[in-house]
Amino acid sequence: MLGVDSLGQLREDVCACRACPRLVEWREQVAIEKRASYRDQTYWGKPVPGFGDPAAKVLVLGLAPAAHGANRTGRVFTGDRSGDWLFRAMHRAGLANQPTSVSIDDGLALSGAWVAAAVKCAPPDNKPLPEERAACRPLLQREFALLTNVSVIVCLGGFAYEAACSEFGVRPRPKFGHAVEVPVADGRTLLCSYHPSQQNTFTGRLTEPMLDSVFTRACAIAGVSASGSSRGRRSPRTRQP
Repeated sequence: MLGVDSLGQLREDVCACRACPRLVEWREQVAIEKRASYRDQTYWGKPVPGFGDPAAKVLVLGLAPAAHGANRTGRVFTGDRSGDWLFRAMHRAGLANQPTSVSIDDGLALSGAWVAAAVKCAPPDNKPLPEERAACRPLLQREFALLTNVSVIVCLGGFAYEAACSEFGVRPRPKFGHAVEVPVADGRTLLCSYHPSQQNTFTGRLTEPMLDSVFTRACAIAGVSASGSSRGRRSPRTRQP
């Protein structure tokens, strides 16, 4: 990468990345074999960039793309049940214009928010290796640096929380827990939430009111109104390019 960085350049670099042989093989194998219910669809089968409002004050950080979710659709948290929970909550908080996220061209637009994954490729068993997380770190660092208005990072799950703590040099690291808040040196706040995975939502470990409370708090910290705009000014609604 040469010259001035941009979110557009970052997107290109993410989509072109082939740094981790295990992840490349897995994401492409899944895209060829497909799940039976999606056999007529063309899978994305590449790393998945973040998306949303470039002026976002709330950044939502997940673990990695789902094999038959974002690895299929090409947009993070799109086409799986975790995304169903996430975008319903973001819609209720005024950060999304609709409560569903099923495809890259479904009209979803975020206002005041950006959604990304700590690891950009779908990993086997949803478990990236430490070296794979390390390989993705420069991309995540650029994402944090380019989203200059972000004041709160909602960390969905312990993996995302650890990635954010590593990026901001949080030492000692407070124990992860739902609704835990961790201020970091540059004035931003890490706000933890249990991941909206089926393991958590089916068992009742995470409920919709619990997720709503996290986004209500995130908006309060960020000074974002129910419309998704910063108090005192409007942020442009931005759809997935």
